[in-house]
Amino acid sequence: MRGFKELKVWQRSHQLTLAVYNATGTFPREETYGLTAQLRRCSASIPANIAEGCGRSGDAELSRFMLIAMGSASELEYHLLLARDLGYLCAQDYQKLSQQTQEIKRMLSTFITRLRHSK
Repeated sequence: MRGFKELKVWQRSHQLTLAVYNATGTFPREETYGLTAQLRRCSASIPANIAEGCGRSGDAELSRFMLIAMGSASELEYHLLLARDLGYLCAQDYQKLSQQTQEIKRMLSTFITRLRHSK
């Protein structure tokens, strides 16, 4: 069992989730149960899966949850693009959130690679 709060990838993904919640606060009311909810759900899924993986036993299970977090990060990338194209996110906010998401994906990829090679 590992302490997820000490992992930089968890810290960064938690900060990203907070930023997504902040950015979606201005979305149209009719998107409350649509795109707003989707963005918030997939962003929160990243640190949640990292935390869950840290609570499991063994590197194989941790790796599996890191892969799930990676999938959520990819989903977030698309939803951010959609929000920008619909005019809900300005270009500057989109760029910042997208860059953070890509950085987290790189960190997850490195973490997964290290887990696989530690066997």
